[in-house]
Amino acid sequence: MKQAFFIISAIICIIIFFVCAFLINLKIEQNEIKRENAEYEEYLNKQILGTDVATLISKTVNKNEKNNIQKDEKGYYIENDENSIKIYLKMTTIDKTYSMEEIYKNNITDFVKNFNIIKFKCTKIEYHKKTGRISELILEELEE
Repeated sequence: MKQAFFIISAIICIIIFFVCAFLINLKIEQNEIKRENAEYEEYLNKQILGTDVATLISKTVNKNEKNNIQKDEKGYYIENDENSIKIYLKMTTIDKTYSMEEIYKNNITDFVKNFNIIKFKCTKIEYHKKTGRISELILEELEE
């Protein structure tokens, strides 16, 4: 009788341990998502300069590379509904929208030279439904 009690108690303790470990890992992941999202959410509805846009694009390209986000035949990142991030720039002076890949491939240094003091505003942020991570940012050029 005592032996059965100890076996049942051990099984219950092991189950409790695994549930606690799962909950701790879930909380850690949620905090990581909040921290990563906050890096981008700070730009929402705020004016930033072209130099900040270039930094944001470089950071996003690096994150996509770190997360092994696949690219299509044109070199554009393919959304994976988990951790891919895209940035689009709406240029009001020429009424065209550019993807971050276009800016990055055409030399980000040239973008900084031409748009370093131009103001942009993050007007929209979208999230992956599956993970809650940021999936897309829309930055619009502001007319002066």
